[in-house]
Amino acid sequence: MYHAFLIKYGEIGVKGKNRHIFEDTLVSQIRNALEPVEGTFTVRKENGRIYVETGTDYDYDELVEALQCVFGIVGICPVVLVADEGFDQLAQAVCDYVGKAYKEHHFTFKVVTRRARKNYPMESMEVSAALGERLLETYPGLRVDVHQPQVVIHIEIRNQINIYSHTIPGPGGMPVGSAGRGMLLLSGGIDSPVAGYMIAKRGVRIDAIYFHAPPYTSERAKQKVVDLAKAVSRYAGPVRLHIVNFTDIQLYIYDKCPHDQLTIIMRRYMMKLAEHFAAEDEDLGLITGESIGQVASQTMQSLAVTNEVCTMPVYRPLIGFDKQEIVNIAQKIKTYETSILPYEDCCTIFVAKHPVTRPNLKSIRKSETHLAEKIDMLMQEAIRTAETLRVAQDS
Repeated sequence: MYHAFLIKYGEIGVKGKNRHIFEDTLVSQIRNALEPVEGTFTVRKENGRIYVETGTDYDYDELVEALQCVFGIVGICPVVLVADEGFDQLAQAVCDYVGKAYKEHHFTFKVVTRRARKNYPMESMEVSAALGERLLETYPGLRVDVHQPQVVIHIEIRNQINIYSHTIPGPGGMPVGSAGRGMLLLSGGIDSPVAGYMIAKRGVRIDAIYFHAPPYTSERAKQKVVDLAKAVSRYAGPVRLHIVNFTDIQLYIYDKCPHDQLTIIMRRYMMKLAEHFAAEDEDLGLITGESIGQVASQTMQSLAVTNEVCTMPVYRPLIGFDKQEIVNIAQKIKTYETSILPYEDCCTIFVAKHPVTRPNLKSIRKSETHLAEKIDMLMQEAIRTAETLRVAQDS
């Protein structure tokens, strides 16, 4: 029945003279999302509207599922497009639409008409009233309710006339690629994939870095992170994933520094390495899954000490979320079951039994002086031996 889908967007509509840039980015992202979907699709813009036109052979559910992963879309409307051949032909098309779209014809409705083409010979209210009358004649079980109808039938008079009554919710946000790039510190936990999803929702394209610690972390732990990056890429597009061997750095810190400061000092060196790769990838900032007070390394004092080593901005999309809110999003985007697999990452392996929750910056810097002999060499070796993967949903 449906050979076209009307794509509705939200914030893009208020972007003024730059609106066409965001529309073009959204069109590009829709085309990318539909590449793995079986069928032939044409994505086009027309006077403030975006359409996905299909052939006759496609999977409706698969198409809708793909579109629901494209940030920037707030609504997906299966639409019937008809040529303007006069009111009688339009009325017949609307009656046919209702007959096919609804098995039972016992509901309340109203017709809402919008004339984008002002040379149409009837006013919007006239069209709505006349179509409502024709529907009542065709389906005696229908009733008009202009205040709280069960079904709203939308008519948009454009180059072609659009008929639709269903709006499938999209993910909202801004199209990926409209707001620059960022480097996500991706672990095997619940939080960081959700942070990647949330920042991508604001239009940021994602690179990622994972700190691997063999033999203390297994290849299964590494694959877990690759799988999480793949899940995030469903929404964010292909992810460039840097896998950095952090074992020697961790062992050196463990040997030279007070154990209650281990987490903070390791975190500071992770941020330094992340900045190196972010600069290479031309990213505009670092992204983490930290939330205030969730663990010892995420107190306000700890975050301040961690930030001190960064020259780039650090974005924390989950900063005010509680754990259950994060879990709910993880379940929605299908990363939760992967995140809870029992393969430890390097952060949990070397965690102190009693980590400091209010670290003193002077004390941390003093402890780091004990690393002066070898830390630069170890950092360079970690950079030299890093592995980079391109992770995508279909890879």
